[in-house]
Amino acid sequence: MKRGRPSCRIRWRYRWKHRWQCRHTLACVLFAAAFVPGRPGWAQQGVTDRLIRIGGVMDLEGRSRGLGLGMKAGIEAAIRNQRVKGRRIEFVTLNDSYTPTKTVKATNALVTQGVFVMIGNVGTPTAKVSLPILARSKVPALGFFTGAGILRPGVGDIVNYRASYVQETAAVIRAAIDAGVNPAQICAYVQNDAYGMAGVIGIKRALAALPGTEVVTKTLDVILQQQGENPARNDLGPVGVYQRNTFTSRNGYQSLKNWEQVSKAPCKVVVTVGTYNAISKFAAYSRYKGQNWIISAVSFTGADNFHKALADANIHDRVIMTQVVPALDSKIAIVAEARQKLGDKFGWVSLEGFIVGKLWLDAMEKVQGRITRAKFLANLRGRKFDLGGLTLDYSNDNQGSDLVLLTNLTSDGFKPMSLSAWDALVR
Repeated sequence: MKRGRPSCRIRWRYRWKHRWQCRHTLACVLFAAAFVPGRPGWAQQGVTDRLIRIGGVMDLEGRSRGLGLGMKAGIEAAIRNQRVKGRRIEFVTLNDSYTPTKTVKATNALVTQGVFVMIGNVGTPTAKVSLPILARSKVPALGFFTGAGILRPGVGDIVNYRASYVQETAAVIRAAIDAGVNPAQICAYVQNDAYGMAGVIGIKRALAALPGTEVVTKTLDVILQQQGENPARNDLGPVGVYQRNTFTSRNGYQSLKNWEQVSKAPCKVVVTVGTYNAISKFAAYSRYKGQNWIISAVSFTGADNFHKALADANIHDRVIMTQVVPALDSKIAIVAEARQKLGDKFGWVSLEGFIVGKLWLDAMEKVQGRITRAKFLANLRGRKFDLGGLTLDYSNDNQGSDLVLLTNLTSDGFKPMSLSAWDALVR
């Protein structure tokens, strides 16, 4: 029989077998390489033999950039020139302009790049879309700048530093009631999204504990039940709303005025849950319209930027604010260190970032042996400890601090509030 080229069938079988062998060999090489000590694949994702990469997604360029820049500055000050088991720390931050669609892209980018933990993210609507991504990727979420219930406990490996919005709004309402304000005189102006509604939930819970508030709490339920993006929530109760990343306050203001007519009870304290630009615009508009309401704001509003925005609007009084960090003039070690390391960037928001950064360092330094996310989380969960004079307690939940400090606006910014200051406001 004359020898010639193999038949098509034989050639096809040979090529298929050879291709499978090549692919099998390549897979084995890649699999083995992934576990070579000193290579990134061998270590926990985000950890190599030389560095630990952590990530953050926050507003660095948008209308609420003061919050993101403050958190970023605080975290950077805490980890600057620090090493964990000889490894340098790389903090990669991406901007989302406080816009959830951008948050998704930025979060996916950092997860793909490989980060050990996501730290200091800013915002509730942004957390709402990033947390599912982090949970699927098993990336812990540490010290996000939000007090919303979606992180308490939330889905995934979430560790909070700060008190919740429920605790913040409850503290204001309790203090107002103690100072003589009638529950019917408490109104709200909030962002029309998950962040604002987290505040409404807190207001409802605080009012529900008081007698004679059934009608008001039912209207708050109706407001909370509205669904969709920027739903119609004005003119439903003692609440005015504005759309995220906008500054128009007229409709929300009119909603409160309409409620005053319906309820026959004038607003005295307006609990706000929004961003510093939006709330300062609302305060200015209400003053322009002749209202002398006491305006309260939660910590997320950002005290430093809020103070400046209010000053620009010539507002210097009748504004109170809850803070979730110690007073800026506190003598405890962690505040003193933050003050020294942050310099002219030291403020309420950057102090929170600094605390979160130190919290991460403290847990990482206690890791024994190979660095893993599981060991990092184990050093926080179920523990009560002192962090530079600040007591953090994770014994019963995933929130370390219950601190809520009431402050009021002065010519030098927001300062801790006394009972006499409350009395002067409500006269």
